Amino acid sequence: MAKIKYNTPIVEMQGDEMTRILWDWIKEILIEPYVELNTEFYDLGLNFREQTKDQVTKDAANAIKKYKVGVKCATITPNAQRVKEYNLSNMWLSPNGTIRAILDGTVFRAPVLVNGITPYIPTWTKPITIARHAYGDVYKNSELYVDGPATAELKVTYADGKVETKKIADFNGAGVLQGVHNLDKSISSFARSCFNYALSTKQNVWFATKDTISKTYDHRFKDIFNDIYTKEYKDAFSKAGISYDYTLIDDSVARIVRSNGGFIWALKNYDGDVMSDMVATAYGSLAMMTSVLVSPDGNYEFEAAHGTVTRHYYRHLAGEETSTNSVATIFAWTGAFKKRGELEDNPDLIAFATRLEDATVKTIESGFMTKDLAGLFHKEGVTVTTLNSRQFLEKIAENL
Repeated sequence: MAKIKYNTPIVEMQGDEMTRILWDWIKEILIEPYVELNTEFYDLGLNFREQTKDQVTKDAANAIKKYKVGVKCATITPNAQRVKEYNLSNMWLSPNGTIRAILDGTVFRAPVLVNGITPYIPTWTKPITIARHAYGDVYKNSELYVDGPATAELKVTYADGKVETKKIADFNGAGVLQGVHNLDKSISSFARSCFNYALSTKQNVWFATKDTISKTYDHRFKDIFNDIYTKEYKDAFSKAGISYDYTLIDDSVARIVRSNGGFIWALKNYDGDVMSDMVATAYGSLAMMTSVLVSPDGNYEFEAAHGTVTRHYYRHLAGEETSTNSVATIFAWTGAFKKRGELEDNPDLIAFATRLEDATVKTIESGFMTKDLAGLFHKEGVTVTTLNSRQFLEKIAENL
């Protein structure tokens, strides 16, 4: 059988631990028999990030700028324990944070729905799409440990020499200090990305911050969203029969739980990180959450919205069998193929990606799945068969 070809490379970023193992298996079992892979490869595994002093991460992000489409495996964001475990010279930043800072844009995350898996919140009959701002906040912060009595201040020095200062706190003893920032330009891109995505998918947009407490920082987000919506999108939303609504984040969470889903929930960077995990788990599993970063200048980075599955990796290294859910990683590849096919007008590549997604969902719906889904699945007349990590991919290949 002739393999499907495409012209422009996809930027391929392999990651860490169990998802790194799954990455190779997905390519071997589900992709390479059918597609002639054309990728520009970057190893974002923690060992190679250490070797290159994290330059490889920046190179990968700039490659996405060049080729427009990337697909990324889950990666380790090192903490103190990881620094010791991997003998790192530096506590390297989150690769996702670095890539998002270079590309800007918005991360859209949505669950993969399966007939037979009822969400923990049963009223959620339609998917909730998380729109996560992809720049700044704690992912581009500055932090200090204060080891004794001190006064902490914000200080801004303007280009013309003007200086503004504001006291943060008086420290009577040891403590911690953090500075975060954002940019009007990036917030504006975030707003337009959300509104454009809503028009393309015919979904309402709910945006939430805590502007009653953060009267300058969060309020700036609120004002920019409102200004852009009123001036640029209000009429188009009205014609499309969709709406934009702003609420405080605590009120928004309460409304989300009582909702039926089927809308875009726009959130700041950290809020989106946390809430996407909550939404994914409520729909069934973190491994069933798709994720795509869309930048204002038309770059797309597809990834799984979960971690590297560390516990399974160490079991795998010990020769033990694992049952690791690979759905989100499969959908990262299919998302990249669909976008490359769309940009190149390649219907065969798009059709393959669609068939692979269908085969993945139908494998689960027919009762064959990984352990994390087995306890959630209930479908009349269907017997559940729990498969190990590789068997699950082989069953999808059989159905494909």
